Amino acid sequence: MKKKLVLTSILLMISLVFTGLPVLRAADTVTLTVAVVNNPDQRKLLALSDSFHAAHPNINLSFVMLPENELRDRVTTDITTKTGSFDIVQVGTYDTPVFAKNNWLASVDDLMTTYPNSVQPNYDVNDLLKPIRLGLSYNSKLYALPFYGESSMTFYNKKMFADAGLTMPDEPTWDQIKDLACKLNKPAQKQYGIAMRGLPGWGEVLAPLDTVINTFGGRWFDENWQPQLKSKEFHDAVAFYVDLLQKCGIPGAANNGFSESLTAIAQGQAAIWIDATVAAGFLTDPSQSKIVDNVGFAMSPYQTVKKGYHWLWSWAYAIPTTSKHQDAALQFLTWSTSKDYINLVGTTYGWQTIPPGTRASTYTNPDYLKAAKSFADITLKSINTADPTDATRDKVPYVGVQFVGIPEFQGFGTDVSQQISAAIAGQLSVDDALTKSQDIVTKAMKDAGYIK
Repeated sequence: MKKKLVLTSILLMISLVFTGLPVLRAADTVTLTVAVVNNPDQRKLLALSDSFHAAHPNINLSFVMLPENELRDRVTTDITTKTGSFDIVQVGTYDTPVFAKNNWLASVDDLMTTYPNSVQPNYDVNDLLKPIRLGLSYNSKLYALPFYGESSMTFYNKKMFADAGLTMPDEPTWDQIKDLACKLNKPAQKQYGIAMRGLPGWGEVLAPLDTVINTFGGRWFDENWQPQLKSKEFHDAVAFYVDLLQKCGIPGAANNGFSESLTAIAQGQAAIWIDATVAAGFLTDPSQSKIVDNVGFAMSPYQTVKKGYHWLWSWAYAIPTTSKHQDAALQFLTWSTSKDYINLVGTTYGWQTIPPGTRASTYTNPDYLKAAKSFADITLKSINTADPTDATRDKVPYVGVQFVGIPEFQGFGTDVSQQISAAIAGQLSVDDALTKSQDIVTKAMKDAGYIK
């Protein structure tokens, strides 16, 4: 009986070899747990993940999709405590160098050397846009691969502008944005002048607000790490932002983040929105937007300083050092961020909907340029001119446009964002919000040893 079983097993394996099917044992199959942000690009990836499994039948994917703030909290806790719940985490240009410095992420460069067969064929790391690649590096090594890259830009409803006889400048100032938004604000008709983030979170309300602070001449710290949240420039920027949202924005702005603001302009409820360039693909996708034929694009606004007025960000995939399946994880990383994946999205959903801002080849692809002709140039220019090392009028000891590139920022940035959001909601005055914020940041910097 045993001889028959052995013979049957041998014949089965020979049959699999000659039919070209992979020979798998149960032990060969792994499940990768992947933490991702909940947004339209990620939902496309989930829908297309069967293509990955078809090419890698021994790798199963288990996605944990979370809102932006919750994702950051879960990933940070898991990474810092080395719990090891995730094989792959979605991180950004803020998290990556911080995590890499603490040896919490595996170097992608090292993994590619160790597991060359796990790299997607023709991956071409050198095709990744330089600003995005640098933002995901630490000590000249790449620690994450970009799923999409972005800067910020101005979106507007061309029909609303035309009906009112108004024109959006190609490079507007914030004063011009406010003037236009207030002229187009018609609450009785459920048409609002502007949709902007007011939701607490260092990656929510502070993302656009920090660009306002930069271009108003403000900064978080002076060269000696002394907090500057009560400076005139910082105060003027916050007061401007709060007043704009209260007078000419969507009601309840303090509860609106990226997703809610995107929905508002896509549904034709808002005339203007300043946010991530990646949203251009959503707003020109008929399956997601009601203003496909009426959406216009311009550079992000500036004010007195033309520095730090458009951000630099990438949602990227990284592999924690705690992952027990780093070779399999690398296969997913290089598949999901490859030229082949971009082509898959383009041919499946339309070229304007591809994950943008990661590869030079995207901006020479005739199919993409035809579909994205109204916004591709602005996106590429914004990414290439965003400089996290020179984003403020006065010198600072930190790197970052819409964040401060130190580990403590995640904590005090979140606390400050709550004060700002309360001011937007009318629960605090701007003066009180910034006084509390100054105290919060000062304490955090003293506790961390930056200042005495």
